[in-house]
Amino acid sequence: MSSKKLSRPCLVCWVVVFLFCTQSVHSQLEVGFYRSSCKMAEFIVKSAVRDGFNKDRGVAAGLVRMHFHDCFVRGCDASVLLDSTTSNKAEKDSPANNPSLRGFEVIDNAKARLETECKGIVSCADILAFAARDSIEITGGFGYDVPAGRRDGTVSLASEVLTNLPPPTFNVDQLTQNFANKGFSQEEMVTLSGGHTIGRSHCTSFSNRLYNFNGTTSQDPILDATYATSLKQMCPQGSTDPSLVVPMNPGSPATTDAGYYLDILANRGLFTSDQTLLTNAATANQVNINARNSMLWKRKFAAAMQKMGKLDVLTGNAGEIRADCRVINS
Repeated sequence: MSSKKLSRPCLVCWVVVFLFCTQSVHSQLEVGFYRSSCKMAEFIVKSAVRDGFNKDRGVAAGLVRMHFHDCFVRGCDASVLLDSTTSNKAEKDSPANNPSLRGFEVIDNAKARLETECKGIVSCADILAFAARDSIEITGGFGYDVPAGRRDGTVSLASEVLTNLPPPTFNVDQLTQNFANKGFSQEEMVTLSGGHTIGRSHCTSFSNRLYNFNGTTSQDPILDATYATSLKQMCPQGSTDPSLVVPMNPGSPATTDAGYYLDILANRGLFTSDQTLLTNAATANQVNINARNSMLWKRKFAAAMQKMGKLDVLTGNAGEIRADCRVINS
């Protein structure tokens, strides 16, 4: 009698376990996800990135940054690509993203080509993940496999951006905690910070270090004096011109290399959140290691970017495959 009582519950348990395992298998991202459904998907995205890069070399840094800003808010679900509506202010219109995010036209171009080639198959989230990888590769970094199968989110809230993205004013402890909240180690935080080796910054992101550092001094005393003078020439005090920008890594602003870490060692880190990496023994050690071995950093950066691309993804039947990356399907 006892065995009969146990048989039905055990059968139910095994069914649940089987369904759970089956679901988890289907929910995993997979390298070569589109090999059967849209075999040219990654090539088409790479071609769109190359076209965009040939028109504006800065677009590569924009796409890497866009992927980061997407993944740290609601996971890698392409919510950063959605346009605002009359009833909702979307992520891309948060002060952290507007007017600084760029490269949307590259994603639009890739999506249009993909919809012609294989309609309704490739998600905007996967396009952005591929494009970020291709941008790193085209600027001299190491390429890496991008597991795909992400689905697109249907929610994008500007109000969620500032609570998830680390601002340029963060110190090393705040950065460490922010990245830990997303599942990254302190070393991975230092590695991913190296993404600042390409691209540009608006003056407003660091002007406090030049003119309004604290109650005692107007200029950050840690900032290299010659570099500070150069920055002041490019970013005049009191300017409200939103178009004023400076390169993040002046020596090689369009090359993915270890120049970022060399700048920090020379007290030429542009943001507080860059220079702060020298204020902690462990992170300072990582800065030194990365500065000395560019190849090692490139390998670590590729691995960290691949990991970031898996952050809180939607898979299986969750989310949708947008027809237009700027709007949810009606």
